[in-house]
Amino acid sequence: MDFKQQLEKYVNIINEYLDRCVTEKELPEKNLYSAMRYSLMAGGKRLRPVLALAVCDMLGGDLEEVLPFACAVEMIHTYSLIHDDLPAMDNDDFRRGRPTNHKVYGEALAILAGDGLLNLAFETMLESIIKSGANEKKARAAAIIAKASGANGMISGQVIDLESEGKQVDTEILNRMHRLKTGALIKAPVVAAGVLCGACEEDIKRLDEFSEYLGLAFQIKDDILDVEGNTEKLGKKVGSDADNNKSTYVTIYGLQKSKEILSDVTNKAVHCLEKFEKNADFLRSLAVYLLEREN
Repeated sequence: MDFKQQLEKYVNIINEYLDRCVTEKELPEKNLYSAMRYSLMAGGKRLRPVLALAVCDMLGGDLEEVLPFACAVEMIHTYSLIHDDLPAMDNDDFRRGRPTNHKVYGEALAILAGDGLLNLAFETMLESIIKSGANEKKARAAAIIAKASGANGMISGQVIDLESEGKQVDTEILNRMHRLKTGALIKAPVVAAGVLCGACEEDIKRLDEFSEYLGLAFQIKDDILDVEGNTEKLGKKVGSDADNNKSTYVTIYGLQKSKEILSDVTNKAVHCLEKFEKNADFLRSLAVYLLEREN
Protein backbone atom coordinates (compact mmCIF):
# COMPACT_ATOMS: atom_id res chain seq x y z
CA MET A 1 0.00 0.00 0.00
CA ASP A 2 1.51 3.35 -1.03
CA PHE A 3 1.46 6.53 1.05
CA LYS A 4 -1.69 8.06 -0.45
CA GLN A 5 -3.63 4.81 -0.12
CA GLN A 6 -2.57 4.45 3.51
CA LEU A 7 -3.47 8.08 4.22
CA GLU A 8 -6.91 7.58 2.68
CA LYS A 9 -7.39 4.43 4.75
CA TYR A 10 -6.60 6.29 7.97
CA VAL A 11 -8.87 9.21 7.04
CA ASN A 12 -11.76 6.86 6.27
CA ILE A 13 -11.37 5.08 9.63
CA ILE A 14 -11.36 8.44 11.41
CA ASN A 15 -14.34 9.83 9.51
CA GLU A 16 -16.42 6.71 10.18
CA TYR A 17 -15.70 6.97 13.91
CA LEU A 18 -16.44 10.70 14.07
CA ASP A 19 -19.65 10.22 12.10
CA ARG A 20 -20.89 7.84 14.80
CA CYS A 21 -19.91 10.22 17.61
CA VAL A 22 -22.16 13.12 16.64
CA THR A 23 -25.58 12.45 15.16
CA GLU A 24 -28.44 14.89 14.61
CA LYS A 25 -31.00 13.98 17.23
CA GLU A 26 -34.70 14.82 17.02
CA LEU A 27 -34.62 16.90 20.17
CA PRO A 28 -35.49 20.54 20.97
CA GLU A 29 -31.72 21.24 20.90
CA LYS A 30 -31.24 19.56 17.50
CA ASN A 31 -29.47 22.62 16.12
CA LEU A 32 -26.62 22.10 18.58
CA TYR A 33 -25.82 18.70 17.08
CA SER A 34 -26.25 20.09 13.56
CA ALA A 35 -23.74 22.84 14.31
CA MET A 36 -21.30 20.38 15.87
CA ARG A 37 -21.51 18.09 12.83
CA TYR A 38 -21.25 20.98 10.40
CA SER A 39 -17.69 21.69 11.47
CA LEU A 40 -16.61 18.24 12.62
CA MET A 41 -17.56 16.56 9.33
CA ALA A 42 -16.38 19.40 7.07
CA GLY A 43 -13.40 17.39 5.89
CA GLY A 44 -9.86 18.61 6.33
CA LYS A 45 -6.58 16.71 6.46
CA ARG A 46 -7.34 14.91 9.76
CA LEU A 47 -3.62 15.33 10.42
CA ARG A 48 -3.75 14.95 14.19
CA PRO A 49 -5.68 11.67 14.38
CA VAL A 50 -3.77 10.34 11.36
CA LEU A 51 -0.54 10.91 13.27
CA ALA A 52 -1.88 8.90 16.21
CA LEU A 53 -2.93 5.97 14.03
CA ALA A 54 0.36 6.04 12.10
CA VAL A 55 2.38 5.94 15.33
CA CYS A 56 0.20 3.08 16.53
CA ASP A 57 0.90 1.07 13.37
CA MET A 58 4.60 1.90 13.54
CA LEU A 59 4.77 0.52 17.09
CA GLY A 60 2.57 -2.50 16.37
CA GLY A 61 -0.28 -1.33 18.59
CA ASP A 62 -4.05 -1.83 18.46
CA LEU A 63 -5.78 0.84 16.33
CA GLU A 64 -9.10 0.29 18.11
CA GLU A 65 -7.49 1.24 21.42
CA VAL A 66 -5.92 4.40 20.02
CA LEU A 67 -8.84 5.54 17.84
CA PRO A 68 -10.98 7.16 20.59
CA PHE A 69 -8.02 9.29 21.70
CA ALA A 70 -7.04 10.15 18.14
CA CYS A 71 -10.57 11.33 17.35
CA ALA A 72 -10.84 13.18 20.65
CA VAL A 73 -7.92 15.34 19.50
CA GLU A 74 -9.77 16.05 16.25
CA MET A 75 -12.85 17.14 18.22
CA ILE A 76 -10.69 19.49 20.29
CA HIS A 77 -9.02 20.83 17.15
CA THR A 78 -12.41 21.45 15.52
CA TYR A 79 -13.76 23.26 18.57
CA SER A 80 -10.68 25.49 18.51
CA LEU A 81 -11.29 26.36 14.84
CA ILE A 82 -14.93 27.27 15.50
CA HIS A 83 -13.90 29.62 18.31
CA ASP A 84 -10.86 30.92 16.39
CA ASP A 85 -13.11 32.02 13.51
CA LEU A 86 -15.44 34.08 15.74
CA PRO A 87 -15.57 37.88 15.39
CA ALA A 88 -13.98 38.26 18.83
CA MET A 89 -10.97 36.27 17.60
CA ASP A 90 -9.87 36.12 13.93
CA ASN A 91 -13.28 37.05 12.47
CA ASP A 92 -13.04 34.70 9.49
CA ASP A 93 -15.94 34.09 7.11
CA PHE A 94 -14.73 30.88 5.47
CA ARG A 95 -13.18 27.64 6.66
CA ARG A 96 -12.44 24.61 4.46
CA GLY A 97 -14.14 26.23 1.50
CA ARG A 98 -17.48 27.04 3.11
CA PRO A 99 -18.95 29.59 5.54
CA THR A 100 -17.63 29.40 9.08
CA ASN A 101 -19.84 27.97 11.80
CA HIS A 102 -20.96 31.30 13.21
CA LYS A 103 -21.92 32.52 9.73
CA VAL A 104 -24.35 29.62 9.43
CA TYR A 105 -25.60 29.14 12.98
CA GLY A 106 -24.91 32.49 14.64
CA GLU A 107 -22.25 33.38 17.18
CA ALA A 108 -24.01 32.03 20.28
CA LEU A 109 -24.68 28.57 18.85
CA ALA A 110 -21.20 28.43 17.34
CA ILE A 111 -19.70 29.00 20.80
CA LEU A 112 -21.90 26.26 22.25
CA ALA A 113 -21.07 23.88 19.38
CA GLY A 114 -17.39 24.38 20.15
CA ASP A 115 -18.05 23.79 23.85
CA GLY A 116 -19.99 20.65 22.96
CA LEU A 117 -17.13 19.23 20.91
CA LEU A 118 -14.58 19.99 23.62
CA ASN A 119 -16.62 18.17 26.24
CA LEU A 120 -17.41 15.30 23.87
CA ALA A 121 -13.67 14.77 23.42
CA PHE A 122 -13.23 14.15 27.13
CA GLU A 123 -16.39 12.02 27.31
CA THR A 124 -14.93 9.86 24.53
CA MET A 125 -11.59 9.38 26.26
CA LEU A 126 -13.10 8.78 29.70
CA GLU A 127 -15.52 6.18 28.34
CA SER A 128 -12.55 4.31 26.83
CA ILE A 129 -10.70 4.47 30.15
CA ILE A 130 -13.72 3.20 32.08
CA LYS A 131 -14.31 0.32 29.65
CA SER A 132 -10.70 -0.77 30.17
CA GLY A 133 -10.98 -0.77 33.96
CA ALA A 134 -9.21 2.49 34.78
CA ASN A 135 -6.33 1.71 32.40
CA GLU A 136 -3.24 3.67 33.49
CA LYS A 137 -1.86 4.09 29.95
CA LYS A 138 -5.17 5.51 28.75
CA ALA A 139 -5.39 7.86 31.73
CA ARG A 140 -1.86 9.10 30.99
CA ALA A 141 -2.72 9.59 27.31
CA ALA A 142 -5.83 11.57 28.24
CA ALA A 143 -3.77 13.76 30.57
CA ILE A 144 -1.30 14.49 27.76
CA ILE A 145 -4.16 15.57 25.48
CA ALA A 146 -5.82 17.62 28.23
CA LYS A 147 -2.62 19.53 28.97
CA ALA A 148 -1.97 20.20 25.29
CA SER A 149 -5.44 21.64 24.76
CA GLY A 150 -5.63 23.77 27.89
CA ALA A 151 -3.97 26.76 29.52
CA ASN A 152 -0.60 25.02 29.40
CA GLY A 153 -0.92 24.46 25.66
CA MET A 154 -3.18 25.62 22.85
CA ILE A 155 -5.14 28.24 24.80
CA SER A 156 -1.98 30.02 25.97
CA GLY A 157 -0.76 30.05 22.38
CA GLN A 158 -4.01 31.67 21.31
CA VAL A 159 -3.62 34.33 24.00
CA ILE A 160 -0.10 35.15 22.77
CA ASP A 161 -1.48 35.33 19.22
CA LEU A 162 -4.23 37.75 20.22
CA GLU A 163 -1.96 39.96 22.30
CA SER A 164 0.68 40.06 19.56
CA GLU A 165 -1.60 41.60 16.94
CA GLY A 166 -0.29 44.94 15.75
CA LYS A 167 3.14 44.27 17.29
CA GLN A 168 6.49 43.10 15.95
CA VAL A 169 7.36 40.21 18.28
CA ASP A 170 10.78 38.57 18.52
CA THR A 171 11.53 35.03 17.42
CA GLU A 172 11.40 33.69 20.98
CA ILE A 173 7.80 34.82 21.41
CA LEU A 174 6.87 33.70 17.89
CA ASN A 175 8.28 30.21 18.46
CA ARG A 176 6.55 29.94 21.83
CA MET A 177 3.24 30.95 20.24
CA HIS A 178 3.62 28.36 17.47
CA ARG A 179 4.74 25.64 19.89
CA LEU A 180 1.67 26.19 22.05
CA LYS A 181 -1.06 27.23 19.62
CA THR A 182 -0.33 24.76 16.81
CA GLY A 183 2.43 22.44 17.96
CA ALA A 184 0.84 21.27 21.21
CA LEU A 185 -2.10 19.59 19.47
CA ILE A 186 0.20 18.02 16.89
CA LYS A 187 2.53 16.65 19.55
CA ALA A 188 -0.26 15.35 21.81
CA PRO A 189 -1.63 12.60 19.52
CA VAL A 190 1.89 11.43 18.65
CA VAL A 191 3.07 11.12 22.24
CA ALA A 192 -0.29 9.85 23.50
CA ALA A 193 -0.27 7.09 20.88
CA GLY A 194 3.24 6.14 21.98
CA VAL A 195 2.07 5.88 25.58
CA LEU A 196 -1.02 3.85 24.60
CA CYS A 197 1.16 1.42 22.66
CA GLY A 198 3.57 0.91 25.55
CA ALA A 199 6.59 2.60 23.98
CA CYS A 200 9.69 2.87 26.16
CA GLU A 201 10.70 6.27 27.51
CA GLU A 202 13.52 6.56 24.98
CA ASP A 203 11.10 6.06 22.10
CA ILE A 204 8.62 8.48 23.69
CA LYS A 205 11.40 11.07 23.69
CA ARG A 206 12.08 10.41 20.00
CA LEU A 207 8.38 10.82 19.22
CA ASP A 208 8.27 14.01 21.28
CA GLU A 209 11.18 15.49 19.28
CA PHE A 210 9.70 14.36 15.96
CA SER A 211 6.36 15.99 16.69
CA GLU A 212 8.03 19.16 18.01
CA TYR A 213 9.78 19.68 14.67
CA LEU A 214 6.72 18.58 12.69
CA GLY A 215 4.47 21.05 14.51
CA LEU A 216 6.86 23.91 13.84
CA ALA A 217 7.18 22.91 10.18
CA PHE A 218 3.39 22.82 9.87
CA GLN A 219 3.03 26.37 11.21
CA ILE A 220 5.86 27.77 9.08
CA LYS A 221 4.16 26.27 6.03
CA ASP A 222 0.90 27.91 7.09
CA ASP A 223 2.71 31.25 7.33
CA ILE A 224 4.08 30.77 3.82
CA LEU A 225 0.71 29.72 2.39
CA ASP A 226 -0.92 32.82 3.86
CA VAL A 227 1.36 34.84 1.58
CA GLU A 228 1.57 32.79 -1.62
CA GLY A 229 -1.26 30.29 -1.27
CA ASN A 230 -4.43 30.04 -3.32
CA THR A 231 -7.72 30.98 -1.64
CA GLU A 232 -9.63 28.29 -3.54
CA LYS A 233 -7.19 25.56 -2.55
CA LEU A 234 -6.82 26.76 1.02
CA GLY A 235 -10.57 27.09 1.53
CA LYS A 236 -10.06 30.35 3.41
CA LYS A 237 -8.89 33.87 2.76
CA VAL A 238 -5.22 34.40 1.91
CA GLY A 239 -3.43 37.34 3.53
CA SER A 240 -5.32 37.32 6.82
CA ASP A 241 -2.05 37.52 8.80
CA ALA A 242 -1.11 40.74 7.02
CA ASP A 243 -4.65 42.11 7.42
CA ASN A 244 -4.45 41.50 11.18
CA ASN A 245 -0.86 42.82 11.34
CA LYS A 246 0.48 39.58 12.81
CA SER A 247 4.13 38.61 13.13
CA THR A 248 4.93 35.40 11.24
CA TYR A 249 8.00 33.59 9.99
CA VAL A 250 7.58 35.41 6.69
CA THR A 251 7.40 38.89 8.25
CA ILE A 252 10.49 38.18 10.37
CA TYR A 253 12.66 36.11 8.03
CA GLY A 254 11.23 36.81 4.59
CA LEU A 255 9.69 34.28 2.21
CA GLN A 256 12.84 32.59 0.91
CA LYS A 257 14.49 32.22 4.32
CA SER A 258 11.23 30.85 5.74
CA LYS A 259 11.23 28.16 3.05
CA GLU A 260 14.82 27.25 3.94
CA ILE A 261 13.92 26.99 7.64
CA LEU A 262 10.88 24.89 6.74
CA SER A 263 13.03 22.44 4.79
CA ASP A 264 15.59 22.22 7.60
CA VAL A 265 12.97 21.65 10.31
CA THR A 266 11.25 18.97 8.20
CA ASN A 267 14.57 17.16 7.73
CA LYS A 268 15.13 17.24 11.49
CA ALA A 269 11.70 15.72 12.04
CA VAL A 270 12.48 12.90 9.62
CA HIS A 271 15.87 12.32 11.27
CA CYS A 272 14.15 11.66 14.61
CA LEU A 273 12.52 8.57 13.09
CA GLU A 274 15.75 6.79 12.14
CA LYS A 275 15.57 4.26 14.98
CA PHE A 276 12.18 3.02 13.77
CA GLU A 277 13.63 2.12 10.36
CA LYS A 278 11.10 0.97 7.70
CA ASN A 279 8.23 0.98 10.19
CA ALA A 280 8.36 4.80 10.07
CA ASP A 281 8.11 5.07 6.26
CA PHE A 282 4.57 6.46 6.37
CA LEU A 283 5.49 9.14 8.91
CA ARG A 284 8.50 10.15 6.83
CA SER A 285 6.31 10.46 3.75
CA LEU A 286 3.75 12.41 5.76
CA ALA A 287 6.40 14.96 6.81
CA VAL A 288 7.35 15.49 3.15
CA TYR A 289 3.67 15.63 2.14
CA LEU A 290 3.07 18.43 4.65
CA LEU A 291 6.15 20.27 3.37
CA GLU A 292 4.76 20.23 -0.19
CA ARG A 293 1.06 20.78 0.61
CA GLU A 294 -1.01 23.54 -0.97
CA ASN A 295 -3.66 23.76 1.74
